[in-house]
Amino acid sequence: MPRSRFRIIPEVHLILRSGGKLLMSRRFQTGYMDGYFSLVAGHVEGDEPFAAAMAREAREETGITLAPEALTLVHTMHRKANQERLSLFFETPGWKGQITNAEPHKCDALDWFAPDALPENCVPYIRAGLGAVTAGVAFSEFGW
Repeated sequence: MPRSRFRIIPEVHLILRSGGKLLMSRRFQTGYMDGYFSLVAGHVEGDEPFAAAMAREAREETGITLAPEALTLVHTMHRKANQERLSLFFETPGWKGQITNAEPHKCDALDWFAPDALPENCVPYIRAGLGAVTAGVAFSEFGW
């Protein structure tokens, strides 16, 4: 019987900056880290390039439009949670549209935080990823 190949869950995270602060969303009724702040993020769908997934998630969660070709990959994290995950952190120089909470059934707050003053209730791997970005570290591992 042939062995099945190892699979990893790919996910994308968006670092939006304005006035020196980062946009963060508080998770709500998702079943994972509810009540904690995270970044605009989501899973990559099959047959979807990573940058396109990031633009899609930004639109779905905040109503803004991003140009996938303007996204810069600033950090890659291999992390262990209930399953292994590949977390890609992107930045963009700008966006079109007004940021709104387009998924109030999954997010109960959007707020801007200084990178050195993240909320106490920040998802731990997000805090680690943002720290790596600030330090200029391209790759990290978390949860092992």
